[in-house]
Amino acid sequence: MEQTVEQKLKALYELQTLHTKIDKIRQIRGELPMEVADLEDEVAGLETRIQKFKGELDDTEDAIVTRKNMIKEAQNLIKKYETQLKDVKNNREYDALTKEVEIQTLEIQVCEKKIREFGFEITQKTEVYDKALADLESRKKDLEIKKGELETITAETEKDEQTLLKKAEKAETQIEDRLLVAYNRLRGNANNGLAVVTIDRDSCSGCFNQIPPQRQLDIRQRKKIIVCEHCGRILVDEALTQEVVPA
Repeated sequence: MEQTVEQKLKALYELQTLHTKIDKIRQIRGELPMEVADLEDEVAGLETRIQKFKGELDDTEDAIVTRKNMIKEAQNLIKKYETQLKDVKNNREYDALTKEVEIQTLEIQVCEKKIREFGFEITQKTEVYDKALADLESRKKDLEIKKGELETITAETEKDEQTLLKKAEKAETQIEDRLLVAYNRLRGNANNGLAVVTIDRDSCSGCFNQIPPQRQLDIRQRKKIIVCEHCGRILVDEALTQEVVPA
């Protein structure tokens, strides 16, 4: 049996109502996965940064050990040269040994300066390292909370979404193919997913452009399917929305 225009409009509005509910569920859930993904990226970035700092601190500490060993070697050489100075045979040997003592003394001074610089560097990097560790701990807690929220919402909404999807599939069978194609095209082009909208304060509630009084009367009469001249959405009167049984 051929549907009346009113029945077609009611079927379209019912389908729109179901799709709007599905959109809202996905919107609520859709924000959390992004937040979880962002936090996971932040945690991974902090872990990489911490690993880098740890490697730099280890390298600096190794450099300090190396310099301390160089100081010991220089001190041993100084002792050796000073002993040899006691048995020099001529000025040439004396000058050569004295020069070696001076070189090793300078080496010790350079190493001591480097050790002080390394110590300052370690202090600075340790502060940054400790802050990164604290940030990592904080972000891991945030991530755990957000994952928990996502799991809860997914568990709560998945069943509702599946129920609504089945109802929407059933509702689609009540709409002729030509209208369904137009409806899906309108939904795909609309940022808010609204293909069927009401008149609100004499305006299209989809694009908010004013609808002339005569056109509003035609919409209320439900004799033909009328679309907004500005956005192309299908228009229904407010009374019709009250007549459609909520899904």
